[in-house]
Amino acid sequence: MARGKLRIYLGAAPGVGKTYAMLSEAHRRVERGTDCVVGFVEHHDRPRTEVMLHGLEQIARKDLDYRGSVFTEMDVDAVLARHPQVVLVDELAHTNIPGSRNAKRWQDVEELLAAGIDVISTVNIQHLESLGDVVESITGIRQRETVPDEVARRADQIELVDMSPPALRRRMAHGNIYKPDKVDAALSNYFRPGNLTALRELALLWVADRVDAYLTEYRSAHEVSAIWGSRERIVVGLTGGPEGRTLIRRAVRLAEKGAGGEVLAVYIARSDGLTSASPKELVVQRTLVEDLGGTFHHVIGDDIPAALLDFARGVNATQIVLGVSRRKGWQYVFGPGVGATVARESGPDLDVHLITHDEAGKGRGLPVARGARLGRSRVIWGWLAGVAGPALLTLLLTRFTPAVGLANDMLLFLTLTVAAALLGGLYPALASALVGSLLLNWFFTPPIHTLTIADPKNIVAIAIFVGVAVSVASVVDLAARRTHQAARLRAESEILSFLAGSVLRGENSLEALLERVRETFALDSVALLERAGDMDPWTCAGSVGTGPVVARPEDADVDMPVGDRMALALSGRVLPAEDRRVLAAFAAQAAVVLDRQRLQVQAEQSRGLVEGNRIRTALLAAVSHDLRTPLAGIKAAVSSLRSADVAWSEEDQAELLAGIEEGADRLDHLVGNLLDMSRLQTGTVTPLIREIDLDEVVPMALGGVPENSVELDIPESLPMVTVDPGLLERSVANLVENAVKYSAFDERVLVSASAIADRVEVRVVDRGPGVPDLAKDRIFEPFQRYGDAPGGAGIGLGLAVARGFAEAMGGTLSAEDTPGGGLTMVLTLPTANGFGPAGPDLPAPPAP
Repeated sequence: MARGKLRIYLGAAPGVGKTYAMLSEAHRRVERGTDCVVGFVEHHDRPRTEVMLHGLEQIARKDLDYRGSVFTEMDVDAVLARHPQVVLVDELAHTNIPGSRNAKRWQDVEELLAAGIDVISTVNIQHLESLGDVVESITGIRQRETVPDEVARRADQIELVDMSPPALRRRMAHGNIYKPDKVDAALSNYFRPGNLTALRELALLWVADRVDAYLTEYRSAHEVSAIWGSRERIVVGLTGGPEGRTLIRRAVRLAEKGAGGEVLAVYIARSDGLTSASPKELVVQRTLVEDLGGTFHHVIGDDIPAALLDFARGVNATQIVLGVSRRKGWQYVFGPGVGATVARESGPDLDVHLITHDEAGKGRGLPVARGARLGRSRVIWGWLAGVAGPALLTLLLTRFTPAVGLANDMLLFLTLTVAAALLGGLYPALASALVGSLLLNWFFTPPIHTLTIADPKNIVAIAIFVGVAVSVASVVDLAARRTHQAARLRAESEILSFLAGSVLRGENSLEALLERVRETFALDSVALLERAGDMDPWTCAGSVGTGPVVARPEDADVDMPVGDRMALALSGRVLPAEDRRVLAAFAAQAAVVLDRQRLQVQAEQSRGLVEGNRIRTALLAAVSHDLRTPLAGIKAAVSSLRSADVAWSEEDQAELLAGIEEGADRLDHLVGNLLDMSRLQTGTVTPLIREIDLDEVVPMALGGVPENSVELDIPESLPMVTVDPGLLERSVANLVENAVKYSAFDERVLVSASAIADRVEVRVVDRGPGVPDLAKDRIFEPFQRYGDAPGGAGIGLGLAVARGFAEAMGGTLSAEDTPGGGLTMVLTLPTANGFGPAGPDLPAPPAP
């Protein structure tokens, strides 16, 4: 039986119209004669959605009893028995009631698809499993109901149901999504414009990636090799040289000229030994391209132009950015270079940009990491010079030029031997010496056309010729090998130096180190395995690349032990013995990085425990004294009032009741500060930012201080500020109470405000004893009181809470001296025009 087809309506948030679009599609199919039924659709009391259910056959739901209540779920057995052509199943990520056929609704859908039934469903972008962390960072809420991305990606059709945030908020305000009593909370929390815009962008990007996947599958299935320029994709070819940074920045500028441009930086390494680029420079360029929004790719290929073009066509690129060659003019005799070859073979569908840079024409110099091995082209030229060269020279000397003498003939043949040695090394030179000696004997040594040598002097001359040729070839080959060793040691020393520097810099990224190993040795994957004991199974502590070995180090192409219980497993090719020295250094560094990561985690945990212990100790001290003092006063007053032995007058009763009220107010203030500080410590302060006038909030903050103790100077011409009114009131109240507490009895505290650029400053000025400069920062720390504080006055949380609330609203709070003596608290708040990013988002909207 053929598998059914899945169609998904994807939305950025509840209320965009997914269910409505799904029901509209069902009506269209029914009108065309398709057998379409409703398996499960929840209209959430939305009239327009409920109306769309009319005229559609609905499968009766299944009742399930759970904890004394009855719930309804889709009856999968009934749908299978009915076996329609198409079934509508709303809310793909829904979790079924315990006792259902499957735990998740998407599992019900999979069962229907396997039975050959087409399914139309809906899902919101926040319910995709891979986006859980991103959605939580945006909305502050972790989605509990999720659907695996693979389920959504396997859908035959995905249709985005889009709506702009203002339109969705209007729909919400009109009561078309939630009931009226829930609208205000939803608009203030989950349905804030910033949240909706970010979720909408996530949905658009996810669908765009899915479209790219469809396009890639189609091109692969139909063997389409031509570039389809659906959007600008720019491939940057990197050599590992310093000009790579210039190329990356240029490519990013090209991508920014068109909407949706994408930059892919690629480095192509040869498959033999260490790569030919500086690992340090590659790391810098990788970081640069990722910081600019592009991606970095590492490809292995011996034919660099072909590998670069294959990569560009594989990712459907439209442009290639290359740097002008660093070769000197004479070096072009060995070939046209990568840039010219790529431009010639790119075809009409790929634009190739050659970018000038400061390193152009300065020469390549010795390779940094691969060494000075003779390349394939040089070896071929060496054999041509050593074998074909003597034959051509013999033809020239015997047919077109007069006799020049045996000595000169030998010098000419020796020149070819030296050329063969310089180009191809030892073996082409030896072949040249052998061929040259035979040709000299046959064509130029009497008697000619025989291998017999009549004159003994000629025998000595030919012997000297062979000896000199072999000696020159040996010297050239020895120099090439020494150069290779020196270059290799230079590359190794640079790598080891970089590793040592990473230790001193404290770099702790295990994945970055393993990626560096993979790039350095041109491997497919690298994994760090460890185990607790000799008989315990291996576990993977970290891996990079495709198809890493995670079971046993012995299964890899190369395994490098790190002690008894750790090993590096490398896949892709077998490394030569000379590479293992550098690999051992990488392995040791990987073990150090892993240990350092774990020590850092333990240190963070220890710091958290120490801070928590400090807070608990301070809290216990506060509870033992400052909280017990008002409680003791309240207890004594209540006991006195309840005493039957004393007849209290009305004045005495009023005084005792006033003492109870004062103690309760003080206790309420202390407990409120403790709760506020706990919220700040746990990061759960969630301000509701809105525009408001200061004169609406500041007067309300003066309720806790005596009358006529504060003088207000809040001009009406001040711009509106963007704050949370409740948090601002608490901050100002704490500042005023602190100022009144330390001011002289006959001095009034001044609360003034003024506008400066894009901010408003609120100043709370007292004429008290002031605070030394060294203590101005410490007074904002929790549980800090100083010698000028009245005995037993507070627990040292008021200023800490005030600063925490100010920073939560995007403002600042600082202390400075009052001219003439005293302390001035400066609260800086953003104005409506200069307001920056909003604070943390609030919880999700209530369930409909």
